[in-house]
Amino acid sequence: MYVRHLVSATCGVLLLAGCASASTPIPTSAPAGQPTSPPTGAQNPTTAPAAATPAVAVPASTPGSSASANGGTLTLNGAGSSFDNPLFSKAFAEYTKTHPKVQVNYQSVGSGAGIQQLTQGTVDFGASDAPLTDEQLAAAENDVVHVPVTLGAVSVAYNLPGVNEGLKLSGDALAKIFLGTIKKWNDPAIAQLNPDVQLPNTDIAVVHRSDGSGTTDIFTTYLAAASQEWKDQVGSGLSVDWPVGLGGKGSEGVAGQVKQIPGGIGYFEMAYAKQNGLTSAAIQSGDQYLVPNIDGATACAAGIADKLPADLRVRIAGCSGQNAYPISGFSWVVLHQNQKDAARGQAMVNLLWWLTHDGQQYSTDLFYAPLPPQVVSKDEQQLSSIKANGQPIQPAH
Repeated sequence: MYVRHLVSATCGVLLLAGCASASTPIPTSAPAGQPTSPPTGAQNPTTAPAAATPAVAVPASTPGSSASANGGTLTLNGAGSSFDNPLFSKAFAEYTKTHPKVQVNYQSVGSGAGIQQLTQGTVDFGASDAPLTDEQLAAAENDVVHVPVTLGAVSVAYNLPGVNEGLKLSGDALAKIFLGTIKKWNDPAIAQLNPDVQLPNTDIAVVHRSDGSGTTDIFTTYLAAASQEWKDQVGSGLSVDWPVGLGGKGSEGVAGQVKQIPGGIGYFEMAYAKQNGLTSAAIQSGDQYLVPNIDGATACAAGIADKLPADLRVRIAGCSGQNAYPISGFSWVVLHQNQKDAARGQAMVNLLWWLTHDGQQYSTDLFYAPLPPQVVSKDEQQLSSIKANGQPIQPAH
């Protein structure tokens, strides 16, 4: 088995789509100690991705009228996935530069809350890294369209002083860490995967999401595929009963706690690992160990791209295949198929057409994978199904 690092020549980070790749070994590192309880302030992390702020700072308004304040500007309101937030912050700001009469106000509150707000009618769109369940669709009167807008890899990042390169972890070892049965970083199950690394006798501090999270859905779907023990005891979903660990709100909160706690380990979209200077583990995929990377997410999606279900509700975590990073997933914008307000509906369709086409250019610099062409084609079909007052909405492009 070997570790494959895919490296970008243009940005100096783990791989971006289209960048050259190279295989490099994980070096041996020295151990370091760790306190057994989080330091003061760990519950209030101060470092989050620079892009992880509301996309456009405009006054919030609720759907229902086509007019907004600010001299005829129409404000679209969205809420949900923190996984998407770095991309949305950049993309929506760029959209407003060329469409100054449309402002987008997005709140990073977690996928579960975004779905709830869409169902309650308090936002124009939700964003989620997990597709809606049949029960959630029923609660929304089966009037929801799923539009995949990005594809990304979930990083399993850690804070282990002295071990500064991607530690190798199998799915079984990772499941045991989050089950609480592996408690020390030098546990034999980890040591045998990393014979050249001197692991410290440091307590493992598990950090997970405390809110309903599509990133949690991706991560636990992977664990359930990798470990029967995890599948039987915990399962998967937006929210699970965590056997151990500290909870953090949003990807920002989890990354912030891992950064502050020596011995910490958590999961979040890889932009948060980069922005917080955290090291990502190399996760077993067949006979490879892969750090999270954009080409790995693309490879993970390749097996499903030609056979997507009509409603585009599909999970890819737990994928296999050469260079496929197994903790990857799509993220969707979800919105009502039957729009009550023609102007708002038109603005939403125009925004999503742009985001799934021209807006994809902002993906790689923020560590997301551009959508495969097959998915973009399906998105076009989804958008063409959206109506306002019974009339189809044609995107302006």
